[in-house]
Amino acid sequence: MCEDLGFACAGIAPATASAHGEAFRRWLLAGRHGSMDYLADNVEKRLDPSRLMAGAASIIMVADQYAPRGQQDPEVPGLGRIARYARGRDYHKVMKKRLHALCDRMRERFPEHRFRAFVDTAPVLEREHAAAAGLGWIGKHTLLIHPRRGSYLLLGGVLTTLALDPSAEPVPDHCGTCTRCIDACPTRAITPYSVDGSRCIAYLTIERQGIVDASLHSAIGDWLYGCDICQEVCPHNSPRTGAMPGIVDDYSPRRQGFDLLSVLGWDENQRRRAMGGSPMTWASLEMLKRNAVIVAGNALRRSHNAELAARLSALASDPAESELVRATAAAVLSAADASGRAV
Repeated sequence: MCEDLGFACAGIAPATASAHGEAFRRWLLAGRHGSMDYLADNVEKRLDPSRLMAGAASIIMVADQYAPRGQQDPEVPGLGRIARYARGRDYHKVMKKRLHALCDRMRERFPEHRFRAFVDTAPVLEREHAAAAGLGWIGKHTLLIHPRRGSYLLLGGVLTTLALDPSAEPVPDHCGTCTRCIDACPTRAITPYSVDGSRCIAYLTIERQGIVDASLHSAIGDWLYGCDICQEVCPHNSPRTGAMPGIVDDYSPRRQGFDLLSVLGWDENQRRRAMGGSPMTWASLEMLKRNAVIVAGNALRRSHNAELAARLSALASDPAESELVRATAAAVLSAADASGRAV
């Protein structure tokens, strides 16, 4: 049934409480969730599916593959890159539509049971349940890795009161002694099987709403929204001979990123038009401009660009811009002055 709906892979896990509850609580207490306060909300529901749905017995987990293994981006001067998952249509809508169809089919067959679809927004530890359902193992970068498809996966599922037999044994961990994701992370956010979310580039560019610490600016590189570095270096995402079916057309990339000068000149209507239909729609204009300022500063450290330099100088003193954008532009210019590089 899941295959008919176009999911790359699917499996069934028991709706049991997390085996990593204490580790998750310690992670929260250490502040590694940064400003993502929603992770600290509904902790008991997040750790135990039966708190989310009374009588929950099983979880049907599914995955969409949004990018092929071995994909590398060409370097484009003046471009702010966006993470691969955000280059196509909004995965929440793409997956939810098919998961609702799955729920409808299941209700027809089992009208006495309840079914609830979720994609990313419900308090569910999706990766842990996906691993329990045999969809892969959780790697050292904390992402799910499928043994053949790699880690460019989007997860969703259906929580149900229907008792279903588990579909497969968990996949053994194949990370071995490899530390490529840990070594490649520019902000040193990754330790084995744990990520300090407050330092992760994806967090800094997507979740962080305020000032980004200037000490992390250079590490952000050319990432305008999200980051794929730990996945790009993973051996399990290296090129694979033979096509792997199951990449939904909706995830076909519209773009690799956005022109920095364009983003720095956006107004709210331009942001909405540019973001339309993508999972980036909720990112505020000032957050995207803040990110573009940081990336522009990094670009200027590599090579001088008179237009970018002039735009940053104008932003730093523009009363029409938000305090966040002005302060970030000022910090970028100050760092350039301190380094002795003309901006």
